This record gives sequence, C-alpha cells and structure tokens, in this order.
Amino acid sequence: MEREVLLTGIGGQGVQLAAQVLARAATAEGRHVMSLGTYGGSMRGGDTDASLLLGDAPISAPPIVSRAWAVVGMHPRNWDAALAKLRDGGVALVNGDLFEGGAGDAVSLEATALATAAGSDRAAALVLVAALAGATGLVSLEALVDAMAASLPSYRTEHVETNARALAAGFEAAPTGLPVAFEAAA
Repeated sequence: MEREVLLTGIGGQGVQLAAQVLARAATAEGRHVMSLGTYGGSMRGGDTDASLLLGDAPISAPPIVSRAWAVVGMHPRNWDAALAKLRDGGVALVNGDLFEGGAGDAVSLEATALATAAGSDRAAALVLVAALAGATGLVSLEALVDAMAASLPSYRTEHVETNARALAAGFEAAPTGLPVAFEAAA
C-alpha cells in the first residue's frame, strides 16, 4: 500500500523541513519513502511544495503525484490547486491561523498558535505534520522527534527542544475520525 502526502505553503514556513522530517520518520519506522520538494528558492514568500510517497514495499514511481491521500496546507495561496489533487476519502489539513473563512472540507488546526505556545511560531508546519501523523497513525511521535533532530543542521540545534514541543503539541491536538494511514500488519 502507498500513501501520497502533499504539503504546500510559501517559502519560510518550514514546509520543506516538515516534509524531510516526515520522510525520515517513516523511513525509521520501516516504510519505503520517496520525496520531492519544489520551491521558489530565490526569495522567502515564494511558492513551496513537497510531495512524499510512503509505502509498505519499494516505490517504483517518482514522487510526482496527480492524486493524493493527504494534503497539508500552510498558506492559502496554492491551496485550491493542492486540494484538487485530494482523492475521495482523503485527508485535508490546514493551518487555520492563516486560512480565514476556512478551506472547504479541510480540517483546520491553529498550527501557528500551537507552535507559538510551544516556543516557536516558526514550527507551525511541524505542528501540522505531527497532527496528520497523530490522527492517521502515519508515524509515531518518537520517530518524528528523532527525525527532526537529525534533520536540523548543526548550527540550528538550539531549536531541537522547541521543535520537539511543537511536534508534541500537534500530535496531541490531532483531530479524530480521520482514515488510518496503513493497516496494522496481521
């Protein structure tokens, strides 16, 4: 079984870091993973997206997906295009602090507020990824925290503690009733 996860936002929101953390966590838990990040790297505020494929078996197709099991939105700018890729019965989660007026059928979580309460308003994308993981069983909180610590460059290690708190806050605030990512092994 494979699950496709799309993350979208604008540069400087941590979308690429959140995608890397999710990919590393899934790999650590024995999943096969492919990821692709795209961004307008010339300036902060440019469009940024990440596509991840997570599977029970080796993945043969590149991580460019036309349909996705989950879509996570940090900013409304490209939300409609990302949401259009969501499969029926999929999971849509947005940062409610930035989506004024809602985002359709997406679950809204005040990720920036949760990240700020955890010590860093810059960790909102980590809050959303952790909420997705907590709600669907995609990966464990422990794997996310370990992956985050491994993903930060040596000159950013002062953020490990606040990022870990942000991940825990997202995991704890995970919405209920969302589909399970992978069925338990029999």
